[in-house]
Amino acid sequence: MQFKPAESGVEANVGTPSASALSHWPVQLTLVPVNAPYFQNADLLVVADCVPFAYPTLHQDFLRGKAVVVGCPKLDDVEHYRDKLTEIFRTNSIKSITLPFMEVPCCFGLVKATEDALRASGKKIPLNKVKVSIRGEIQR
Repeated sequence: MQFKPAESGVEANVGTPSASALSHWPVQLTLVPVNAPYFQNADLLVVADCVPFAYPTLHQDFLRGKAVVVGCPKLDDVEHYRDKLTEIFRTNSIKSITLPFMEVPCCFGLVKATEDALRASGKKIPLNKVKVSIRGEIQR
């Protein structure tokens, strides 16, 4: 399912709901079709499950204008993630990949799966890794 994200208006105040930047469904990496139309010529956001809870402005700072897939390498099959991402990269014209992940050790599985998939795809797609602390701060 693909849809137009809600229009963003004035910056929201605390307690005021802001518009979602989500443009498609599903988002779970296990569920997305490899050849989904929203992957064509897309900037792809590969995000660890916990990031949106720690980093409250994920929609505004990362999701807007991107296709997204979500996964947890600790709870799911990380080899399946690697294989699925490899096929997404091979099959589609991905322009860039942004990978927000948590600072906790289990999240590095998603980083490694994404890096391995990119290598296996044979494509040169820019990859921007963003480490997020458990307090929601970007770590350099």
